[in-house]
Amino acid sequence: MPLSFIRPALPLTTAAALVSGLLALGAPEQAGAAVPDTVPLKITNNSGRSGPLYVYDLGTQLSSGRQGWADANGTFHAWPAGGNPPTPAPDAAITGPAAGQSTTIRLPKFSGRVYFSYGQKLVFKLTTGGLVQPAVQNPSDPNRDILFNWSEYTLNDSGLWLNSTQVDMFSAPYAVGVQRADGSVSSTGHLKPGGYTGFFDALRGQSGGWPGLIQKRSDGTVLRALSPLYGVETGALPANVMDDYVNRVWQKYTTSTLTVTPFADQPNTKYYGRVSGNVMNFTNASGAVVTSFQKPDADSVFGCHKLLDAPNDNVRGPISRTLCAGFNRSTLLSNPNQPDTTTAGYYQDAVTNQYARAVHARMADGKAYAFAFDDVGNQESLVHDGSPQQAYLTLDPLS
Repeated sequence: MPLSFIRPALPLTTAAALVSGLLALGAPEQAGAAVPDTVPLKITNNSGRSGPLYVYDLGTQLSSGRQGWADANGTFHAWPAGGNPPTPAPDAAITGPAAGQSTTIRLPKFSGRVYFSYGQKLVFKLTTGGLVQPAVQNPSDPNRDILFNWSEYTLNDSGLWLNSTQVDMFSAPYAVGVQRADGSVSSTGHLKPGGYTGFFDALRGQSGGWPGLIQKRSDGTVLRALSPLYGVETGALPANVMDDYVNRVWQKYTTSTLTVTPFADQPNTKYYGRVSGNVMNFTNASGAVVTSFQKPDADSVFGCHKLLDAPNDNVRGPISRTLCAGFNRSTLLSNPNQPDTTTAGYYQDAVTNQYARAVHARMADGKAYAFAFDDVGNQESLVHDGSPQQAYLTLDPLS
């Protein structure tokens, strides 16, 4: 299982983080046959929306490490040099299918994103460091009033990983899928009937600032909900929204032990957390301290970064991912043995990641990437196959 798909750090795409996450884990499952240079992606527009649809395939070419885009045939085009201030990127838009229709493009061996936008083309720019992604948490971002979304993928010699993601925002719904060599199809990402509007209704019904995540156009059209990470960063969500829960966790493990078993296939690898003052120290079976964490704030919890940084190593990273999932799902008080894979206990505390709770509750299969390490306990909306025959991106109704 690859590491979860980390939110982008501008100006580079998530592609670099995605590649490093996948490759750092060692050899994934063996592909049954050689993976071709491109794989077809069938895009089906079931949105019911009239007007044009635009599709973009942007990322990092794995063979060269260069950033760029792919056209509908899967041919790679490197970005030209950018500038400071950023300069307009070449138009990489692919005309998408009309409502009720399908179009097939080719995915190259890339790590990146497939964007889609309704009604208008997206605005991309280039800095001297690479591509600037849309950042709609910024009110002046030129894509702020465009309805759009994206899927993330890696296609390499070991197969295809393709996900639906809500790590940055919840917006225009879609599902992803892959056809295997035996003809079977695996898919994820579809909402339950009424799930789109139900999600926004759930946020509106929450106290404590959660409705502030919802972004609208000036005409009142709902476009998206920002992730709570961006909500905290922009002031739309109070910075102390998780403090009560974090304080209770710190109090509990001052006098008891939090046991983390980060690898499902290594049940004897355990780490033991105890709080001393403002620090939670983790020891191994020998009693040696292997890593320590300062008491995290909401920014660190929602982003799984900063005070909960998770490097691609074998100790701190796996412990941090487990802590991050436990804080977001509010399972650290109810279960001193983490990770907690009993989904019935997720999001039950009054202080929890209400955004992630609302996303998962409205997914047809319960799976989502509502925060960066939502793959802890296999709760992620991801399809993977070592010998992909075809991939699917299905755009669903906004209902």
